[in-house]
Amino acid sequence: MDAKTLCLGMLTQGEASGYEIRKAFEDGPFHHFFDVGYGSIYPALGRLDEAGLVSCRAEAQDKRPDKKVYSITPEGQRAFVEALMEPPAPDKLRSEFLFLLFFADLLPAHHVEHVVEGRLAEIRGALDRMESCAGEDMGPSHDFVHGYGLAIYHAVATYLEENRHLLTAATAPAATSAPAREGASQ
Repeated sequence: MDAKTLCLGMLTQGEASGYEIRKAFEDGPFHHFFDVGYGSIYPALGRLDEAGLVSCRAEAQDKRPDKKVYSITPEGQRAFVEALMEPPAPDKLRSEFLFLLFFADLLPAHHVEHVVEGRLAEIRGALDRMESCAGEDMGPSHDFVHGYGLAIYHAVATYLEENRHLLTAATAPAATSAPAREGASQ
């Protein structure tokens, strides 16, 4: 999904500045399943404005430049619904955590354990934040996505807790030595 569609989606929830759109993806309702950066948001908003899919107004701020506040137009709403009608691309997990663990056999056990503990703490924090929203009436589709996210985080936490021993069994015996891989140049 491109940045223009993501911006339109956010604006269906109400008017927002580029900063507010970024915050929604950074620590708001989209935080757990999508990411988009300022470098994509502002050009997308400019193109959407040029195409008449959003409108923009300047809002004065004390001792700062005017804030641009965007709202979706009826044409933008139609374009967003059309974009949603396209089949979604397959989910692709991008994880530095999993990349690091793929090479756990090259790392000392205490480091791998520290990384796993850190990830578990992050997941527990995310679960706490998400579970604190559980009583809010978000509507059926928002409730579904919220529940889906909770299920994934619970499953990941359970998997890490029940299988972390597999990683520490495969780690390097000492912090300063790592096993040479067959076929690797030395």
